[in-house]
Amino acid sequence: MKCNHKSMLKVLHLSDIHLGSTTHGRINPKTGMNSRIEDFVASLTLCIDRAVNEPADLVLFGGDAFPDATPPPIVQQAFAKQFRRLADAGIPAVLLIGNHDQHTQGQGGASLAIYRSLAVPGFIVGDRIETHQIETRNGNIQIITLPWLTRSALLTRQETEGLSMAEVGRLLIDRLAVVLEAEIRQLDRDLPTVLLAHLMVDKATYGAERFLAAGKGFTIPLSLLCHEAFDYVALGHVHRHQVLCQNPLVVYPGSIERVDFGEENEAKGYCWVEIAQGDARFEFCPLPARPFRTIQLDVCDAADPQAQILKAIDKANITDSIARLIYRIKPEQLGQLDTSALHTALAASHNYSIAPEVVSQSERARLPELNAGEILDPMSALRAYLSTREDLKILATDLLTATQELLGESQEGLSESIVALQIPVPEQQLAIDLKTG
Repeated sequence: MKCNHKSMLKVLHLSDIHLGSTTHGRINPKTGMNSRIEDFVASLTLCIDRAVNEPADLVLFGGDAFPDATPPPIVQQAFAKQFRRLADAGIPAVLLIGNHDQHTQGQGGASLAIYRSLAVPGFIVGDRIETHQIETRNGNIQIITLPWLTRSALLTRQETEGLSMAEVGRLLIDRLAVVLEAEIRQLDRDLPTVLLAHLMVDKATYGAERFLAAGKGFTIPLSLLCHEAFDYVALGHVHRHQVLCQNPLVVYPGSIERVDFGEENEAKGYCWVEIAQGDARFEFCPLPARPFRTIQLDVCDAADPQAQILKAIDKANITDSIARLIYRIKPEQLGQLDTSALHTALAASHNYSIAPEVVSQSERARLPELNAGEILDPMSALRAYLSTREDLKILATDLLTATQELLGESQEGLSESIVALQIPVPEQQLAIDLKTG
């Protein structure tokens, strides 16, 4: 976007805190608190440190403060303690409602609504589509809040009755476009403008959050967000940091801590944004989130499976990480393992799990004709597979016939396959084969 040399407002954009997640944690004997809660608090503290020390002119939170709408008091207190630092420093903040912040899909209130009830100075709770003009120490800015929307937020039951899911989806997008346009028409064109939204965008790379919200929301086309009226589009919901558009900037900062192994290779952090009317730029600021490490190997052919597993653990750099060991092993090799040695080797991690996959002999012998590096044609591979499956012998002729039809193989090749497997052929089928042959 072009720069008009106006003073730039400094904005900290973070999202998806999920404070209160305890998976993969352990109790800290010094504090009595789950260590994963402490991890999330530590990451949040670093975000607020940046806002207070820089200082930021505004903090935008993109939603999902907690794993659900009813966090334990100790978790609520930890969240409030950090955001209270913004109020004490005179830094306004917009707290957007995400899907995890809503109670019973928005019908029972939201966990962050308490900040409106308490009238915390400078705090705005974004639980509806609305435009907010905010006065900061370096000038005014306007924020359109777009919280997590369910179908009931935009449509009545009567409007959706008899419609297919696809038709409902199109109607939702049409309705949202009208509502957004109404907000855009009321904007002050002389002020920098941000759309703060918690949603799924169709061009985004999703993670586990897509499945956690299945059936509760809908996907928004990126084109709906790329409006010339917006200088910056601050998103929440998707845990992976990504930039979806450059003009205007449409950005997911991602979550501030890893939630599960699906986020093992994702950087975690927040966005530091500088914005003026007609100009916006940002920097992704990584946070030292606790690492996740997966150690996965197959020791079925190892002469010394214990040594191979220990070597893999040693190479994995698991110190203070959340680790998981996954290995495939044959039943007869289990006696060669000293599980206590595996636990000792993994003890340097913050927390770990061990998931052995015992491979049965029948599974290992499923394709005896396949040696290392050998490639069989589809019919030969199917014959090799069927030769190990007594339970499929009665269906073998049908399977081979269907495969032969798909591949266009000759009837002679099919007959050879049946004979090779010594499959009993019904007399009626044999007569047909002889006639066609």
